[in-house]
Amino acid sequence: MNKFWTVIFALLIFTLPASCYEEDFIVEEFLSDKNLEKPAINDKYDYQSTNFSFIKLAIIEPVKSERDLYEGQILKFKVAEDVIKDDFAIIKKDTVCTARVETIIANGMNGIPASIIIGNFEIPGVESNKLQTEYEKYGMDLSLLVFPVKWLLTILPPTGSLTNFIKGGHAKISQKDIITIKYFLD
Repeated sequence: MNKFWTVIFALLIFTLPASCYEEDFIVEEFLSDKNLEKPAINDKYDYQSTNFSFIKLAIIEPVKSERDLYEGQILKFKVAEDVIKDDFAIIKKDTVCTARVETIIANGMNGIPASIIIGNFEIPGVESNKLQTEYEKYGMDLSLLVFPVKWLLTILPPTGSLTNFIKGGHAKISQKDIITIKYFLD
């Protein structure tokens, strides 16, 4: 009986991996005619440097909610203040720059807020590898209010679970919001 299980185990070990290989038809069907960009790799930068300056950005067209955006959308910003290094303006005020919406996370139950992750900032005359890679904007977080109320209501059996339906706030970016990213000088 012991030899039987050894033979079965040996067959599984040697035949199972060979039968698992399958061609990726999705890549061939949908991406074969697309010209995909490789992401920029910043291998010439000293990541131990702490010499940076802040760039303050204001959005040109406000975002009312994360529902108005889609991933990959380009957003336009204006530089709110001059960025100065050694008494010289590196980036002038009102310079128009762009950024891409990287990820959108919808608001959830129990007061979990929505979130928008913006990345791939591009400012004319500035190397993109010297800019902070991403910025995240959150909606109103109601979870710190919902969870204590939920625990207080658990003594009355169905009422505690009713707080699950309280949703968090939407992520919005108005023209008053100043987005601050880092520009690494050297």
